[in-house]
Amino acid sequence: MTPSLFLPRLVRSLILFTFASLFCTSSLAQPAGAQGDNFIYRIMGGDTLITLSERFTDRADHWRTLQTLNAVQEPTALPIGLELKIPFSLIPELPAQAQVTHVVGQARANQTPLAAGSQLVEGDVVHTEANGFVTLMLADGSALTIPAQSALRLERLRVFKGTELTDTIFTLEDGSLESQVAPQGTGVGRFEIRTPVSITGVRGTQLRVHSNTQGAQSEVLAGTAGLNAGHAESARLRPGQGAAVNPSGKLLGVKALLPAPVLADPVRDGGGWMTSFPPLAGATSYLVRVAGDPQGTQLYSSQRVSSTEASFRAPGAGTYYVMVRGIDADGLNGADAVQPFLGQSVLQTSDGSPISTPFGQLVVLTDY
Repeated sequence: MTPSLFLPRLVRSLILFTFASLFCTSSLAQPAGAQGDNFIYRIMGGDTLITLSERFTDRADHWRTLQTLNAVQEPTALPIGLELKIPFSLIPELPAQAQVTHVVGQARANQTPLAAGSQLVEGDVVHTEANGFVTLMLADGSALTIPAQSALRLERLRVFKGTELTDTIFTLEDGSLESQVAPQGTGVGRFEIRTPVSITGVRGTQLRVHSNTQGAQSEVLAGTAGLNAGHAESARLRPGQGAAVNPSGKLLGVKALLPAPVLADPVRDGGGWMTSFPPLAGATSYLVRVAGDPQGTQLYSSQRVSSTEASFRAPGAGTYYVMVRGIDADGLNGADAVQPFLGQSVLQTSDGSPISTPFGQLVVLTDY
């Protein structure tokens, strides 16, 4: 082979190798959740069993255990992208807390009323009443939204020693839980939501889980999740997919979630606002919510309607968001349609600050 032919091929090979290395580092080189009793880590270039053992188990000599468990032939030459199993029993963990970042209406942990800034620990149970909404923040930035009439037990609330990875297990006794897991892209140690008939484990996911008289429903909006049902059935859920489990624990199959409805711009309607939308094929009802952010982590109200019109109100001044999703016959919630609208008009000072009464309520000029 002549040098003139060899050099271009070498350059092309180097470019492809560099691109592949960058792709694997950004997309695959991260903690990837849990599988049973094992933490999963995707291998990146330069990883060895010894360095990974030191990083996650705090002891280099655990590399032999990892080699046997993963059937690794060469501990210093690991295939990039390999999903390496690391037993949770080898990973030292520390207690963690969940911080309450948003509360509306009546909500309590055990028997104590919740307020923004409250800290929750492992074993606490959060209850929301008919008008109660709570948002929790975990150590890795994961946001958990607990809607009205829900009961959530913080079964396990820990963090890997020396990392920001969390090890969390929640038991949803009733109602719903909506989560945005590890939104900073750091990966997840373990994140499981359990109901009486299902266990859903996520891998860096935007996930919803519901527990009700129909059984349980799991819905993935981003990332992936593994679902285990009571009859030893399992399924992998991808973005835009959901699955229901009936009250006896039978998995009803994976299906596509309903698309977002097409919302009309909100219009003023007497003392509030109104929106409408065409019927959504496959929807048996609709969930209409008002939030203070377009992600829906700061909920203020929620109602389930059967018609294609909905009336709603803002809780105060400023910009709010109405969110509407379809619900199918299995109880699976579809994608949200989101529209902004303005809140109440309030009396302001010369510098634009809202004026409150001695009781802390805003002085409303016009109630929209």
